[in-house]
Amino acid sequence: MAQATDSASQAPAASSSEQLPRQGFFLLASLAFFWGTNWPAMKLAVIDMDPWTFRAICFIAGAGGLMLVARARSLSLRIPPADLKPLILTALINVTCWQIFSAFGLTLMAAGRASIIAFTMPLWASILSVVFLRERMTALRIVGLALGLAALAILLIPEFGRLGGTPWGAAMMLAAAICWAIGTVMLKAIPWRMDTIQLAAWQLAIGGVPVILAALLIGDPASVMDLTTPGALGVIYAALIPMIYCHWAWFRIVSLFPANVAAIGTLAIPVVGVFSSALILGEPLAGADLLALSLVVAGLFIVLVLPSLLPQRPKARTADPVSSRR
Repeated sequence: MAQATDSASQAPAASSSEQLPRQGFFLLASLAFFWGTNWPAMKLAVIDMDPWTFRAICFIAGAGGLMLVARARSLSLRIPPADLKPLILTALINVTCWQIFSAFGLTLMAAGRASIIAFTMPLWASILSVVFLRERMTALRIVGLALGLAALAILLIPEFGRLGGTPWGAAMMLAAAICWAIGTVMLKAIPWRMDTIQLAAWQLAIGGVPVILAALLIGDPASVMDLTTPGALGVIYAALIPMIYCHWAWFRIVSLFPANVAAIGTLAIPVVGVFSSALILGEPLAGADLLALSLVVAGLFIVLVLPSLLPQRPKARTADPVSSRR
């Protein structure tokens, strides 16, 4: 994610040293809960209705809601000319591809397993950052990547070996995770001129255009009429809370906490996704699922959190001043 520029984060630390951490930890907990429970909600939605139509509804609600938040904060919705081209490109990769692959992947596999594969994203982002952001490939990143690949193998191999098994759902979720990782690296690499709320709103608005057109041309908008009560509740939940509140909450978390602390919130999301899917959808908790989940969480912890807990080596005098501030 791009670094937040929320004005509250610029206030002196001494004036809110007690309030900000409390608010941040509440947001972290709520983010893990709402993004985690979004997986069974999305599964309920795509069981009843066309995935194109479902995602189109999510885009309209998310972009519209975030734009209202931006206007409520007296922020302009004008796109700086220099941001337009990179905005379109990142929106198509970071938003459009993620939403399409994840929605269709959910139609082909259990929601709990889908969430595990989706949250291998930080592992792929750490690899891509070596190439595009010139970050070092450390031993911890290699270990984290190995754990993530092992988790994928545990989930994918039985699908290939099972009679009539279809690995396409897992392949789509992996594609979604990689697209999210590419988009995340691009968001970090591009010097945006917009506030993060504006950026998120326009990402959803632009990224949603191809999906809305596809829903009208090749989707089945009439499938809305086929929604059962659980499916309708899933659509409402996914379109409003994760698409609007969770985007805002993530930007706020980044403005309150260092990146490594914010990463802790992502570690809990697939855990909540697996267990909430078992509770709401009745999906069985197989040993392979729990082992894969443990490997992904361990890999994310090693890549995102552990480096900040280890003693830092002093920088060489000849180090580049920009890189030494990372």
